Amino acid sequence: MKIERIILLIGCLLLVFTGLSMPGCSRKGSSESEKPVIALVMKSLANEFFKTMEEGARQHHKEHASLYDLKVVGIKNEEDVSQQIKYVETLIAQKVDAVVIAPADSKALVKVCKQALEAGIVVVNIDNKLDEAVLASNDIKISFVGPDNRKGARLAGEYLAKHLQTGDKVAIIEGVPNAFNGIQRKLGFEDAMQAGGMTIVSSQSGYWETAKANQVSAAIITSHPDLKAILCANDSMALGAMAAVKAAGKSGRIRIVGFDNIEAVQILLQEGAILATVDQHGDKLAIYGIDYALDILMGQATPADRETPVDLITVETLQ
Repeated sequence: MKIERIILLIGCLLLVFTGLSMPGCSRKGSSESEKPVIALVMKSLANEFFKTMEEGARQHHKEHASLYDLKVVGIKNEEDVSQQIKYVETLIAQKVDAVVIAPADSKALVKVCKQALEAGIVVVNIDNKLDEAVLASNDIKISFVGPDNRKGARLAGEYLAKHLQTGDKVAIIEGVPNAFNGIQRKLGFEDAMQAGGMTIVSSQSGYWETAKANQVSAAIITSHPDLKAILCANDSMALGAMAAVKAAGKSGRIRIVGFDNIEAVQILLQEGAILATVDQHGDKLAIYGIDYALDILMGQATPADRETPVDLITVETLQ
């Protein structure tokens, strides 16, 4: 057995010089064509935004199949943080070359991302930024490729303010409490409402989910019968808020804005049921991260943050 192990070891060492392979000895991310393996780790695939993100990534891979191999995983719901951690641990064990991740929790995913870095895997953070303080406490830096969420939410809030009067009562439906993008969107909404002189009567989490946002919105509408608007940190929650407004018989009297520009909301914008949303270009967001990971793997870039576009979407922009 010792002799066999010595022979295997010699064979592995020869890989460095010859590029050949032999049974029992493999290199990280290797395949017959030696293409790097990039894994896209997303949040809830029940959310249309992440389905769009996945479709964009798969189309990009189809067009660039000679450059890399793609693995795609996503959790069932926005709060399944432990499952997302397990996915990353599995990808580390599989020795992928890069992980492009939209973390479900800005703090809880830092530790496993550090493990990936220590395993020699390139990590690129998209969509929801990892917490800077937690990254610093772990003595690591991970590139963030994504939008300025506060800026995007402020755009939607400012547009809403033009349709309200000073002093009007509004409510905010937040994302998951530990999600950086949700926190930033709440701040952007607050910036716009305070600048417009509106009164924020309630700000509660809908946990990114339609059903939960519907429950929260219904309770707020009941508590504040003179409510004039609901600002939602994503479009899935905007759908829930819209249903609550309709059930209360207040369609057209309570304005709703969202964030993500999913297809369902585009239809509702045209119908006037939703006033505005924000496009962070979900179909391209994963592609931005994948391209950056490829640049790093090929030595054409060093880790650094990259801001991606956000655009206000209204019925006028759709025409």
